[in-house]
Amino acid sequence: MARSTRTGLVVLIIFAGASYGAIFSTLSAQRGAQRGAQPAAPAAAQPPETMPALLFKEQWQQVPTAVGVPTSPRRSQNQYWLASQSAVTNPNLEVKLYGTDAKNLTVYLHEGRYDLWTGLVGSPIAVLLRHRNSFMDLTGLARVRAILRTGNLHSLHPVVRLADGSLVAGTQVISTDGQFLQVEVSFGNQRWYTVEPDTLAVKGQAMMVDLARVDEVGLVDLAPAGGHGSSGWANISWIEVYAKAVPRS
Repeated sequence: MARSTRTGLVVLIIFAGASYGAIFSTLSAQRGAQRGAQPAAPAAAQPPETMPALLFKEQWQQVPTAVGVPTSPRRSQNQYWLASQSAVTNPNLEVKLYGTDAKNLTVYLHEGRYDLWTGLVGSPIAVLLRHRNSFMDLTGLARVRAILRTGNLHSLHPVVRLADGSLVAGTQVISTDGQFLQVEVSFGNQRWYTVEPDTLAVKGQAMMVDLARVDEVGLVDLAPAGGHGSSGWANISWIEVYAKAVPRS
């Protein structure tokens, strides 16, 4: 009986030793293979998103043929330059004016820069720019930069005309308390509301706004102006658009 037990114990020890040796050999082989293998290449980092290049700039002008008399009862004895396509300096751009009294928008000179002044416009007014050859992609880091002035409870909102013809205004509120300030507009962080092209009445929220194909971009003053002095008005000086061009064809 004792001899049988000793024999079983010897067999068990031999089996355990053989198993440990096999496991140790396997682990050693795996470690050797790992040491000999080339390390995995790190994943390529995505390049940081950057703001698009300047697509266009408009800084307005006064031309002799634009001298005229506004129809507004709030006009003074000043000489006026009425705003129209003749006020545009960039040959690639068209200005689009919306509002029932947009004809009373004028071009003024302030601080050595020309600007569009809404003071005689007796209705809401929107001023947009259209590139003759391209839609604008206003997604991502696209921006509009402009020098603007608002006074006496007036404010401006960004406004775009989409490729499908819809006119929508954004929720960003621009108010400068009577000072000319450089303002930046981004587009992806806003809620958008449909506005009627003729009256600029604000309708419901626009849920599907395709900013990748924008036909026109600009600013809207949703309140009628009050005239000169301490009445409500807004000034739109130069405008820069940083966006990708999307061919119209």
